[in-house]
Amino acid sequence: MPDRPKLGLIAGNGRFPFLVLDAARAQGNEVIVAAIKEETDPAIENNGTRVHWVSLGELSKLIDTFKAEGVSRALMAGQVKHRQIFSSIRPDWRLAKLLLSLGTRNTDSLIGAVAKVLEDEGIHLIRSTEFLEPLLAKVGVLTKRAPTEEEKKNVAYGRDVARHIAHYDIGQTVVIAEYACVAVEAMEGTDATIARAGAIMRSLPNDASTLSRALTVVKVAKPNQDMRFDVPVIGVKTIETMATAGATCLAIDAGKCLLLDGDNVITAAADGANIAIISD
Repeated sequence: MPDRPKLGLIAGNGRFPFLVLDAARAQGNEVIVAAIKEETDPAIENNGTRVHWVSLGELSKLIDTFKAEGVSRALMAGQVKHRQIFSSIRPDWRLAKLLLSLGTRNTDSLIGAVAKVLEDEGIHLIRSTEFLEPLLAKVGVLTKRAPTEEEKKNVAYGRDVARHIAHYDIGQTVVIAEYACVAVEAMEGTDATIARAGAIMRSLPNDASTLSRALTVVKVAKPNQDMRFDVPVIGVKTIETMATAGATCLAIDAGKCLLLDGDNVITAAADGANIAIISD
């Protein structure tokens, strides 16, 4: 049986790249890591695999590195903050040409264009969840406590709003209270959106309110979600942020949202904070 081709891992921030690296190697893959200087945790070098550091602006270096290593398939794992497009990073000629060719510079158009360039150079991008299928959310109530009737109404409204936002690739998360949209995710990311919603509620006078200030968080996949990149992810930190913000319910998409910490998300964090999680 011929050896498997080497696997390239384009690593962003957070734990996602570490989980992919461990799972891919456990299945017998030799992994070559392209770590992003502006995003990747330096601890990625402690995993006994070859790591090459590239800047976000160095698309040509990324391609040349993978070609030199004999990589013909790769995956992306870990967030790269969308706001980085406004940073001081200087794009190389290949990335500059790509950026100038785009009609919009949202996540799908940016990363989708990079994926096409990689494909044209003989580097096939596979699903970012390829080795982590067991961590994708299953259908149903994932916690000891099911959502209340009021939370279910917030979820239904929130899903409708979130899918419209996701359709335009603005964000994937909305925060709802009493069927009103408190916060919408854009470039800041899910946790920052939840924290902002909590801050809005805390800014109100402490007088008794006729309406509940409990927050419901809804995180959805995009229509026709490309599982090669920008897959919805939640982790223990998400649950901790919700608890601090005063959120009591989380709704996610089954089969499309990755539970980074597996059972820890549900038992240690969500159940401990009496937060209901539902996956549809």
